[in-house]
Amino acid sequence: MKTQQFRGLALAVGLSIWGMAAAAESITVAGGCFWCVESDFDSVSGVTSTVSGYTGGTSDNPTYKAVSAGRGGHYEAVKIEFDPSTVSLRTLLDKYWRSVDPTDANGQFCDRGPSYRTALFVDGERQRATAEASKAAAAKALGMEIVTPIIDAGKFYRAEDRHQDYYLGDKTVITRFGFIRQSEAYKRYREACGRDKRVKQLWGSQAAFLH
Repeated sequence: MKTQQFRGLALAVGLSIWGMAAAAESITVAGGCFWCVESDFDSVSGVTSTVSGYTGGTSDNPTYKAVSAGRGGHYEAVKIEFDPSTVSLRTLLDKYWRSVDPTDANGQFCDRGPSYRTALFVDGERQRATAEASKAAAAKALGMEIVTPIIDAGKFYRAEDRHQDYYLGDKTVITRFGFIRQSEAYKRYREACGRDKRVKQLWGSQAAFLH
């Protein structure tokens, strides 16, 4: 979990113009590999933390191995906490659509299967209304049907420690590219998976988070 310390501190102790402490909000999104989603949204000003995890399924205490095998019905997802006085939910959702392939119902990019599907998990009618409006606008901008569902949020399970901030890791790991630093493994995975290439193909100049 990445915490942007100065923004987080300002959120915790800062006062609104009415003298009340600003309240943090959160939204949970599934956009394929949670390493990539976490990396993308950590870069947004106003996002105070991101946590990779699992949600949307029926099993308790899911593991990466079980979720990847399709057991329990969970999605790989990221819980995004943000300061609404700095970045709005609508802005985050507009960026979300433009960072995924929302026309693909069977996974994302090179990652196939139920755990890699896209979804938005909303908490309450206000978030649902914002999500529905953002989805409609994105479909109009894209000129294609968006298959990503909007689902009422349920229990979110934090993923194993090794998956948190994977893109920043400095450990040496074994990959198909050999023994390399974790952060370099992430970069090579992202490029090989074709995420940015497909997002750019779909969204053109509107694409978000291209590496």
